[in-house]
Amino acid sequence: MKDKSISISFLVGILFQTGALVWYVSSLASAIDLNARDIGRHEARITNLTTIIQSQAVTLGRMDENIKSIRDMMESSRTNKE
Repeated sequence: MKDKSISISFLVGILFQTGALVWYVSSLASAIDLNARDIGRHEARITNLTTIIQSQAVTLGRMDENIKSIRDMMESSRTNKE
């Protein structure tokens, strides 16, 4: 008959490896949750920044038109004086 006994060191090794695997998977799941929260927060910031940039683009367009209008007015004023 074969001896089917398992040594204590083998059992301790298996338990240690199982514990390390559980710890690794737990830390991996925690990192995934943290990344998901960060992505949501970044998406909100990007949406906010996009709105601000669009508003600034409209304001810049208005400023360009006002400058063009003032330039045209100054040129027509100068032409009328000559």
